[in-house]
Amino acid sequence: MRLINYPAIIEKAWLDFDPSSSVQSVEDISAKVSTNHVFRVTLENGDRVIAKLSYFGKYEQFLEDHRIIHALANNLLYPFENVLAKSLVRDGQVYTYRHRDELLDAWVVFYNPIRTQNKLPRRLDEHQIRLLGAQIARFHKACSRVSTVLPKSSKTLRSDIWDLLDILDTETGQFEHRMHVDELRRQCELFLANRQKLVAGTVETMPVFVDWNIGNFSVTDNLELFSRWDYDWFRISYRVMDFYFFSRVSSDVGDRTIFSYIIDPMMEDRFMIFLQEYHKVYPLTEAEVRFFPEAYRFFILNYVIKYGRYFFHRTYATKLQREAYELYFPSIERFNADKILQALNL
Repeated sequence: MRLINYPAIIEKAWLDFDPSSSVQSVEDISAKVSTNHVFRVTLENGDRVIAKLSYFGKYEQFLEDHRIIHALANNLLYPFENVLAKSLVRDGQVYTYRHRDELLDAWVVFYNPIRTQNKLPRRLDEHQIRLLGAQIARFHKACSRVSTVLPKSSKTLRSDIWDLLDILDTETGQFEHRMHVDELRRQCELFLANRQKLVAGTVETMPVFVDWNIGNFSVTDNLELFSRWDYDWFRISYRVMDFYFFSRVSSDVGDRTIFSYIIDPMMEDRFMIFLQEYHKVYPLTEAEVRFFPEAYRFFILNYVIKYGRYFFHRTYATKLQREAYELYFPSIERFNADKILQALNL
C-alpha cells in the first residue's frame, strides 16, 4: 500500500489558500492514540498556523461543522470569547481544501494557534470538581445563548443512527460486525425509541463537543475554562451528550493512559458533586437526566462502533469494540437515573 504524504497535501492546501507565503515546515502534532492528523505549519516568514486533515465521513459535513464552530467562536461572549480556535477565512467563508486522488479523499482546514494554560490534574479533588461543574454550566449556557445565530446543522443523532443501520445492511457492514449485526440493530432501535420518548421536540439543542478528555482543554489557576481544541466530535445536539466525559474527568480513578469506556463513572458520587454544582448554575430537567444512558448508548454506537477505526488506532478500536458487546451495552440496562434525580432534588 502506498504511504500517504500528508505534509505534501498540507503544503498544497496552503499554496491554494495564500500563494504569497511559502511553507517552511509541517510538523505532525497528532494525538498518538488517534488516527486524526493535526499539523503545526511554519511559514517562511516565521508565522505559524495549525492544519487539521480529515478523511472520514463526508466533506460536506466537515465543511458544515467548521462553519458552525467558526460562527460559535466569533459569537461567544466574555469570558468565553477566546476559548475556541478561529479558523482562517477567505472571501468571508471558512477556508477548506479538498484533496482527491485514486487513494484518498481528504480535507484540510487551518486554524490560528490557540493559547493554553493549565491542564487539569489526572485526578481532581472535590473542590476542583465543584469549580469545574459550575464552569461547564456557564460555558453550556453561553453556547445555548448563541445557538439561534449559528448556521443550521444537517447532522442529527437520528441521521447518524440511520446511517449506521444502513451500513449494517451492506456486505461491508455485515462483514465488519459479523456476529453482532442483530445486537447492533437492537441497540439502534432502543436509542431511537427512547430519544423520541424522552427528549424529541422538548429539549433544546446547542453546540456540544462530546469529547472532553483532559487533553482537549486548558483552564486558569481558578479552573475557569481558558481554551478548547480538538473538534472531531463537535455537533449540534443535547447538552447531556457532554456529560459522560465529564463523569470520566470527575472519576475517582482519574485520567488513565490505557482506557475503557465503561458507564460506571456516571454513577459515582464524585460525578453527583459535579452535577450538583452544574445544576445550581444551569438547571437540568428530569427528561435530560433520564436521557443520560441514551447519550452514552449513542456515544458507543456512533464513535466506538461506527467510527472507531477512524478515531482510534487498530489495537484500540478492536479493544473498545469488543468491550462494547461484553461490557458497555449490557451495563446500560443497570443504569440508575433515580440516583442522579435524587442528588439534584428532581
